[in-house]
Amino acid sequence: MLEGHDPYLVALSVVIAILGGYTGFGLTARIRGTPDASHRLLLAGAAFFLAIGIWTMHFVGMLAAPLPSGTVYLVLPTIVSFLICALVVGISLFIVSTGEPSLLRVLSSAVLLGAGIVSMHYVGMHGLSGEFAMTHDPAIVALSALIAIAAAYGGLRAFLARQGGVQLMLSAVAFGIAVSGMHYTAMYGMHLVPQSEGSHHHIEGLAASPQILSLVVALLCFVIAAGFLLSLVPDPRKKATSVGAALLVPEGASFAADTSSAEPVAPGPRLRPFPLGGVGQPRIVPVPRLPVEGADGTHFIDSADIRSVRADAHYTRVHDGTRERMCPWSISEAEAQLDPSLFVRVHRSHIVAIPHVSFVRKEGDGAVIELDGPSPHRVPVSRAKIAEVKARLGLARRHA
Repeated sequence: MLEGHDPYLVALSVVIAILGGYTGFGLTARIRGTPDASHRLLLAGAAFFLAIGIWTMHFVGMLAAPLPSGTVYLVLPTIVSFLICALVVGISLFIVSTGEPSLLRVLSSAVLLGAGIVSMHYVGMHGLSGEFAMTHDPAIVALSALIAIAAAYGGLRAFLARQGGVQLMLSAVAFGIAVSGMHYTAMYGMHLVPQSEGSHHHIEGLAASPQILSLVVALLCFVIAAGFLLSLVPDPRKKATSVGAALLVPEGASFAADTSSAEPVAPGPRLRPFPLGGVGQPRIVPVPRLPVEGADGTHFIDSADIRSVRADAHYTRVHDGTRERMCPWSISEAEAQLDPSLFVRVHRSHIVAIPHVSFVRKEGDGAVIELDGPSPHRVPVSRAKIAEVKARLGLARRHA
């Protein structure tokens, strides 16, 4: 049932899905760079905009369809379709936004996101009521579900690349394709069979006319457009951070050959001559700052503010006493860059700043230490590192 669709409303439905995806994925990207207290708010906002984008796209597509006269929309199934979508999408975003985005995690999130799109569609279709009976082609139902899951997986993969606004837009476009592709594929497999003359269809429950639905959809279109435009407003903190980073570049730091760019070369082991016995020997100079990823780009955190570094697959998590943020370095790279007189690797997955240790106790075969800060946190110490940690904390003298 694709003949007779309004092409302008079809195009609008795809655009709405893309705008909702851009706003939702943009909020999700900020989860990794914010305190734990803000995670739930950002996750709820991301799920809301993605669900609104899916739901609004669906009903703009329904307004574009040539439905029989007298068709109304039952309010209860229409609301339930949105609630199901928001719940499933929220769980999907939670899975993909926490922890290392492994293949299993991304695939599970894509399946849930696709399932949310599909379930919203068919529950919403169940809300149509009129002088007809509705049937669906089972093969088309399965195909529409596969399209939703495959496109959702592609959108999440592009989103997780986190290489800038281009990847975010690609993920939003893939999301729009997932929603609209699933919707119009499913509509192709839907058949409305007119009821025989003389039979009267009884509408059960509260119903809304297409005119009322048009007003609701128009309002939600404005909400999505407003969220999209707000997501494009530059963050003044980003500018301040960039200026601060330019002023705090350590003396002697190397810059890119293109002098039109004020950004330092990507951090890495920096070598400089170091005289030793009359022979110049290169040595690695510890850098005073570590790069951390935020929703708006890469920031830098001073090593004096670092409490601990935790391995997270090929990356690390840097804790500054308030929150953890993702660092693109591996645990080995971070250990090589940090000052060994201040930092010690206490576990194969943990590095701590000795000056910030406020508590230590034995626990099992190993030990646990607490790092100070507005949000103190504890780090495990492996059995092999206990003696070194005690020596660095001045506790070994008691046992001499």
